[in-house]
Amino acid sequence: MKKDFYEILGISKSANAAEIKKAYRKKALEYHPDKNPGDSAAEEKFKLAAEAYEVLSDPNKKAKYDQYGHQAFDGSGGFNGGGGHGGMNMDDIFSQFGDIFGSAFGGGGGFGGGGGSRRVKGSNLRIKVKLTLEEIANGVEKKVKVKRKVQAQGVSYKTCSTCNGQGQVMRVTNTILGRMQSASTCPSCGGSGQILDKKPADADSQGMILEDETVTIKIPAGVVDGMQLKVSNKGNDAPGNSIPGDLIVAIEEIEHEFLKREGENLHHDLYISFSEAVLGISKDISAINGKVRIKLDEGIQSGKILRLKGKGIPNINGYGNGDLLVHVNVWTPKTLNKEQKQFFEKNLEDENFVPNPEKGDKSFFDKVKDMFS
Repeated sequence: MKKDFYEILGISKSANAAEIKKAYRKKALEYHPDKNPGDSAAEEKFKLAAEAYEVLSDPNKKAKYDQYGHQAFDGSGGFNGGGGHGGMNMDDIFSQFGDIFGSAFGGGGGFGGGGGSRRVKGSNLRIKVKLTLEEIANGVEKKVKVKRKVQAQGVSYKTCSTCNGQGQVMRVTNTILGRMQSASTCPSCGGSGQILDKKPADADSQGMILEDETVTIKIPAGVVDGMQLKVSNKGNDAPGNSIPGDLIVAIEEIEHEFLKREGENLHHDLYISFSEAVLGISKDISAINGKVRIKLDEGIQSGKILRLKGKGIPNINGYGNGDLLVHVNVWTPKTLNKEQKQFFEKNLEDENFVPNPEKGDKSFFDKVKDMFS
């Protein structure tokens, strides 16, 4: 089981953004590879801290993590769709969070000692994937075709003359406190330290082409409408010394014909005739994985709710399944023939037909209250 992100950074769930950043910087500096050369255990902790910070520093991701845990982001238990640190490597970490280290390790933010150019990250791609309720309940593997920007075959880059391959330019400003030096991303190369040298005829001005790729997405059981999954390194490339962006997958739930979803529970409206309610009957109803037979007792009342344990949607964190709630509705005929009408007129005063709810019978409002309690 993956370790809790808050525990990794040594903070509580109530920590604010500044406290989260401070805790991450402390851990990152403690386990930084430059400070612990050749120490695989320190590198492991460094990656774990970066993964925890990537989630907790983003309000949307943090909210999903607080609600669903690690499986809010993929089905394998890993954050970014591939298990173990979500596929994050040192280039990912330094390209995203290098500024947090400041000048503690040479100021370049690059792995392995300051001064070197750092790899920039390509832009993310976003798609929607529509899922049936059955796919959501069971988990599914989807293959989608995406158009990605990739570096063209035969393209070459050279060292940026503006920043001399550093990816950053230094500026000196005179202030009342003296001369202040600051670093910013190089405007010529975008931080990669390289600019276009040669490109094929079919490439754009940055040496990129559009390419179709089929991507396999593993979607865990229990996802919800609007949830976003991330497939690492399946977004666009960037020019020069870069790493690909990510593919962001937004989940869209297709409405079911018979079942309504409420969190992990499912609701089914079952309509029965007056005769079936009086005499009792067994019925086959639609559940998420096929038909389920239920027995309705004689004299069942309209509004009765039958709860079928474990027949709902799985919890995304693996804490069992929700329930299937069957709402019984007695259908009153709108028109009667003469013989049927006479039967009911004859029994209008019969005590068996006079409403006589028992003390234990719950009202409609009580039933609604129980559903949400």
